Amino acid sequence: MSNTNVRELVRSLLAAHPSGILPIVQVGEPVLRQEAADYEDQLGELLPEFLHALHMTMLDAPGVGVAAPQVGVPLKIAVMRDPGTENPADTRERTPFEYRVIINPRYEPVGERMVSHFEGCLSFEGYQGVVARHHSVRLLAVDENGTAIDEVLAGWPARIAQHETDHLYGTVYIDKAESRSMCTSENLAELWSYSSEPHDAAQALGFPVAQSPAPQHGN
Repeated sequence: MSNTNVRELVRSLLAAHPSGILPIVQVGEPVLRQEAADYEDQLGELLPEFLHALHMTMLDAPGVGVAAPQVGVPLKIAVMRDPGTENPADTRERTPFEYRVIINPRYEPVGERMVSHFEGCLSFEGYQGVVARHHSVRLLAVDENGTAIDEVLAGWPARIAQHETDHLYGTVYIDKAESRSMCTSENLAELWSYSSEPHDAAQALGFPVAQSPAPQHGN
């Protein structure tokens, strides 16, 4: 898509949805299966309004991240945030993760530890699946001001960053999920705990999990 076309697409989306809440496209849309274009100021003065709309769309869903292709825009832009949880039974290391914009992101594994958890996607409504992801990653990107981002994330924030960055390269979480783990959101709530390690589900449904032990410290 040319720079002019993508700019007009965003202008039309924003005009059609003055609330700032944009429709989220579902799997089957080609935009979710193509690598998005690097952001090179294609949107100009529209960028702040588009970022605000992504933020509002994420909050309305509700979700912890939205990538531009999920609203039909093929640019390497995503927003993320998570208030975290204080539930002691939650094993996902879901620490608070402040709102941020990532532009042209990529990530690198930090260490070899992999962890499996259920996750879902706003572009694949009604289902959840277990995905093994890197426990820690180095996230490299720029923010909305062009400031470089270079940070190490761990636990659930690392999972969010991997999930949203994958969207920008044409990958949806179901590509990485254990197929036998896929279940409806209703069954997940009734039968398994979304916030716990998925060992019971793995045993009952017959799929492997990557649950490498945390590194040991001390004497």
